[in-house]
Amino acid sequence: MSREQVFSLIRAHLADELELDPATIEESTRFREDLEADSLDLYTLVQELEDSYGVRISDEEAAKILTVGQAVDFVLASDAGVRSATASQGTDAE
Repeated sequence: MSREQVFSLIRAHLADELELDPATIEESTRFREDLEADSLDLYTLVQELEDSYGVRISDEEAAKILTVGQAVDFVLASDAGVRSATASQGTDAE
């Protein structure tokens, strides 16, 4: 999965959850300061990343993810997560 694909999926999720125009969300966008996301919003995003990409994000790691770009970096840094997400979007052999 490419960086742009991961970014697009995260941006779409945030826009939906926070009821924002996706065009206002960039990689440099900060969750708390720019999007005014609260703890519940951030928890929901972490759950979405874990479910969609098969990555595990500890509380300590989540606390370090302050921007949309950092969330994209985290997903891309996890080979298993990227392979899992790519496989789940492919066609089933069954």
